[in-house]
This record gives sequence, structure tokens and C-alpha cells, in this order.
Amino acid sequence: MKILITGCGMLGYDLCKVLDEHELHGVDISAPNFQLANFNFHLCDITDFEKTYKTITKINPEIVIHTAAWTDVDGAEKKQEDAYRLNVIGTRNVALSCQRFDASMVYISSDYVFDGEKKEPYIEFDKTNPLSVYGKSKYCGELIVQQLLNKFFIVRSSWLFGKNGKNFVKTIINLAKEKKELKIVNDQSGCPTYTRDLASAIKVLLPTGLYGIYHVTNSESCSWYDFAKQIIKLSGSSCNILPTTSEKFNRPAPRPKNSVLKNFIWELSGFKPLENWRQALENYLGEI
Repeated sequence: MKILITGCGMLGYDLCKVLDEHELHGVDISAPNFQLANFNFHLCDITDFEKTYKTITKINPEIVIHTAAWTDVDGAEKKQEDAYRLNVIGTRNVALSCQRFDASMVYISSDYVFDGEKKEPYIEFDKTNPLSVYGKSKYCGELIVQQLLNKFFIVRSSWLFGKNGKNFVKTIINLAKEKKELKIVNDQSGCPTYTRDLASAIKVLLPTGLYGIYHVTNSESCSWYDFAKQIIKLSGSSCNILPTTSEKFNRPAPRPKNSVLKNFIWELSGFKPLENWRQALENYLGEI
């Protein structure tokens, strides 16, 4: 297949690695920091409709995997227009381009489309109610895709970590080299997810034609505090991790207290559950 990936960051890199038997194209606003066989890069700002439409229709892909997004959660509170421009207008431009040749689209969404008030893990049919500008912009992107296309996968995932990009794991490892102790919030729960595992799951979905909304994360959940403790343990650091609350951390963007995603439709469809996040973290640390 001819596959186009928007965004050449953490997930985009792993998608290129796991889909390397296909003809791969990538678009981004700047050149990627990697070179892979069978990967063709095209410079493109997806917030510019004419350039996006021209670039994508020229490539004429069968599938577009849309990973490009504004992901700075706190920054989105201060730069709302920029966040909406990329996450909504950019998504609209990509979706309209997919219409041209009836290409399927994979839209990567987020656990932050929920408000975190539910006591149990969220399934795909639960009511969305994003708290932050970032969460609202990602949810609006979901709506755009559903309104414009018939052939789409909306894949919600969470707490991503991978080789080619900034993430919580790298941050904790680097901070632990500088400090003897770190305070990490213990009142937010989610599912840490290795982008290599997420990319492999997307690869499974692509040829099925089983379109719709999917939650796709590594198995089981934890708090950011528990996640940090496991990172320190596996990395062999002596840094002490202490629990704190979201209120004391006082970040600009509100976060859902519970953003645990249950891979409900994924498992009902007969797909194999992703590995435990602890094993995924161990695999990732082995990679880097």
C-alpha cells in the first residue's frame, strides 16, 4: 500500500519502522531527524489548505495516518488559536484531501477528550467532556473527521513514550541525574503507551476496514507517580520519588484525574491485547 504519515515525530517514526514493507510518504513543517529506506519526505504546512491538498493529492495515498498535532497541553492554554489551527484546521485540511481519492484516514486522538470524573476506565461510547484547550481541540478534530469522511479510524491513546521525541520517561531519567528527589503527582491515572506498540496496533487495523473509534493503549494503568517509580527502578537511578497532588503542582491546563482507557472495541473485535505497560517500558529502555 501507499501510506502517507503526517507528522514525523515520536509516533510517526515508529509507524515508519513497523510499516516498512509499504511505500511510505511523510509530510511535516520541517524535515525529520531520521532517514529510513522506502520513506519519502515532503515539506508541507498542513494548516495551509491549498498546499496540503496539492501535496496529498499528488502523492495519492490509499491511507493517511494523521499524527501531526499540537501536543503542548499547557502551551495550548496560552496559545489557543495555534492549538486549534493545527489540531482542527489542519485535521480538516487533511480530511478534505482524503476525500479526493477516497483514502482512508487514521486520526490519532487523546485520553484528554474525557473529564476524568468516571470511576471506571473509559470505553469508546462514554460521553466526552474535555477540560483543557488541548483536549477540546483534539475532540473537535474527531468531529471533523466523522463529519467529512466515511472511511476512518479514530485511535485514542494516552501517555505516549517512544524513541524519537520528548516524553515523560526521558524527562524523569534526565531529571534524576540532576536531583536527589522528585515530586510527582499521584492523583492522575492513565495508561502509559509505547509508540512502537501503538504503531504495531495501527498496522493491524489498517487492512481490516473495521472503521470506527478505538481505544488503543498498553495494558493496565497507573498514576504518574507509579510510572516515575518504575522508570527509576528500571533505569537503576537512586533518585527518590515523592508523591504530590495536582493542586500543589499547579499547572496551567487542567488534567483529568482518571484518563484510563479500556480497549473495549479493540478486544471485542478479537484483536490481541497490547502488552503490560511495565513490559513496554522495559522494552523501550532497552531500545534507547
